[in-house]
Amino acid sequence: MSITIAPFDGTDRAAVDEAYRIAAAAIEADLPDFPPSCRQRFDALFHTPMPGTRSLWALARLDGVPAGYLQLDLPQLDNPDNATAELTVRPDLRRRGVGRALHEYGVRLLRQHGRKRVVAMAVAALPDGPARPAAGAAFATAMGAHSALVEVRRRLEIERIDRLALRAALAEAEPRAEGYRSVSWQGGTPAEYVADIAYLEGRLLMDAPMGDVQWEPEQVDAERLRGMERALDARGRRRYHLGMLHEETGRVVAWTLLDVGASADWHAYQQITIVDPDHRGHRLGLIAKAENLHHLLTHEPAVRVIDTWNAASNSHMVAINEQLGFRPVDAWDNWQLTL
Repeated sequence: MSITIAPFDGTDRAAVDEAYRIAAAAIEADLPDFPPSCRQRFDALFHTPMPGTRSLWALARLDGVPAGYLQLDLPQLDNPDNATAELTVRPDLRRRGVGRALHEYGVRLLRQHGRKRVVAMAVAALPDGPARPAAGAAFATAMGAHSALVEVRRRLEIERIDRLALRAALAEAEPRAEGYRSVSWQGGTPAEYVADIAYLEGRLLMDAPMGDVQWEPEQVDAERLRGMERALDARGRRRYHLGMLHEETGRVVAWTLLDVGASADWHAYQQITIVDPDHRGHRLGLIAKAENLHHLLTHEPAVRVIDTWNAASNSHMVAINEQLGFRPVDAWDNWQLTL
């Protein structure tokens, strides 16, 4: 067997097509409850990347047949020693050395670019959850990586929401949120909220549990936020936001985001939820999430399930999500390798 690896970028449409087909096959085999791989999202990774990110791509062929790809993201604005990786091998061509060859290629490339560590995610089964491939964890361990942070994916099934219990929880929470009111929007952030949302976005890696992952907070300003929004627009993400506005100061001090992709109108992701530390203790997270769920379903009635990820140690956010009806599905390890 002969394994060859070659770099490519968005101008090589044949290689992009081949990588996309590998990604789609892997999702179908490994995560059958996920929405299908979104072609619009995949293409946008090449022509409209996230601001401050340089992506390097490589395609592996086994005896001339496209067999796997590697995506390396190199932060340019912060975390200059770090990188993230996505290494995917076509399901029917695994266990033939393709993954190891891509790994070795990637390590050489990262060292050339002065990176000292790389982080990649791999799914694993929970004790009472659906079957998941164990190959990702085994491969990461064999390559010398260690699990630096465990996250759990939870899923909310819309038809199983206990609406009476949710209304009761909101009725209990709302008196504690006196002096705050909700504001909602779709897509790009209104100009009057941009500074507040950029601040909250930048706090995420400061406030969320990071385990042993060595990753510094990102410096987010209005320009970077707008760049992120352009990248999400290009990926076809329909976004629904809800902020909690502090009436005394006029600032948005809590924010949550739900989004729906272009490939499946039945599926949404619960993205960031964050509360400014100076305004915690008022149940703003629960209120924002519950109101934004209503906001989403008003505009996206086809949504049947919502997925979200939380660090297993993030007991506060996990409690809110479970109060809303999210239930565990599988585990996702952040594997960190020091080069």
